[in-house]
Amino acid sequence: MTSHLRNELMEGRALLPRVGSVVQLETQHPPYVLLGPDGKPVEPVTPYLRDLALNDNSPLTGRSYANDLLRWFRFLWLLDVSWNKATEGEVAVMVGWLRTAPNPQRRRTRPGSPEPGSVNPRTGKRYLRAGYAPTTLNHALTVVSSFYDFHRDLGNGPLMNPVPVSEARRRALAHHRPKETKPVFRRARLRQRVPATEPRAIPDAMWDEFFAVMNHDRDRAAVLLYVSSGARASELLGVTPADIDWPGQTVYVVSKGTRLREPIPASPQALVVLAAYLDAMGMPAAHEAVFRTRRGPDKPLTYWAMRRVIQRANDKLKTNWSLHDLRHTAAKRMANDPNLTLAEVRAVLRHADLATTGRYLHARVEDLFDALQAHYQRPRIQRSIAPGYDPEDFKTVFGG
Repeated sequence: MTSHLRNELMEGRALLPRVGSVVQLETQHPPYVLLGPDGKPVEPVTPYLRDLALNDNSPLTGRSYANDLLRWFRFLWLLDVSWNKATEGEVAVMVGWLRTAPNPQRRRTRPGSPEPGSVNPRTGKRYLRAGYAPTTLNHALTVVSSFYDFHRDLGNGPLMNPVPVSEARRRALAHHRPKETKPVFRRARLRQRVPATEPRAIPDAMWDEFFAVMNHDRDRAAVLLYVSSGARASELLGVTPADIDWPGQTVYVVSKGTRLREPIPASPQALVVLAAYLDAMGMPAAHEAVFRTRRGPDKPLTYWAMRRVIQRANDKLKTNWSLHDLRHTAAKRMANDPNLTLAEVRAVLRHADLATTGRYLHARVEDLFDALQAHYQRPRIQRSIAPGYDPEDFKTVFGG
């Protein structure tokens, strides 16, 4: 029976019982805790989550890791395997299930929805597939591996980590001289191949129609601020009146990475539209978010509500742009501006690595339409011979 259940799980044909939960605590170390089917904290997980918090990881990181461990323990509970007796076999079951089971967050119930994994003919972007992404699967393996490394170091867990590792990868990620060629390594077993894709920005020709379908100054101001500053979605939604420097054309946001209050640029057009929105809706209190709901009780605009604004625009335009594509658009515009250096663009976008900023230097065919049309219409270069030379001599030497 156990063997049959393992095979059914690995092929995505068996349901994983949704038992246990992740709940938020009033404490900081840890901010979240994993509860088992009996409603009690899962003892091995609590010290691990506390260690994450003590190592200055974000509370959102703790929540993410707790949810990945909840999935892992659901497999162990279903297979009746103790956490400290788990082997690579149980990890393989989890990997197989993640590769084949449908992701409930990707479920589409509306008739006529695009086929999961298909490509939008207007944007060239692929729709999310029905299952879990390779990056999600690899993140789950990283969390489980880190959990067992933590307990192995404390002497509480098994000596052998059930998640396979690549020694070649560890050597490749070790310290090396900057001028040395980065060594090539193979993926560890069960790790998924993640295709290298270029970030998709909204071309200028499609930006005008995207902006035109925004039907309120709140939405117009938000997308203009996103595309002129390159701010992340959650950063901009937390802006308050005290964070706006109108004369300096600067907005202050709490950075997702450093959690520091940092300045970002804002275009004059974005500030004009933002001023019109605030003039019509009223200025909120100094500590309240600027972007607020339009219907129902007055409250800050959430990430999901702003995401819905983009989805409504996509429905009208038959596109599949995402909220994060606005940051990609800002980055691509800045990186390809000859008056801005790559280091300056990196400072605006607050990238940790200059190589990340360099990804936006690649041109796409749809962005080169005008240049290509000029190229096609340019007259063909006619060969000529300098005065004093006999054309027949050139034919004799070079052929013709």
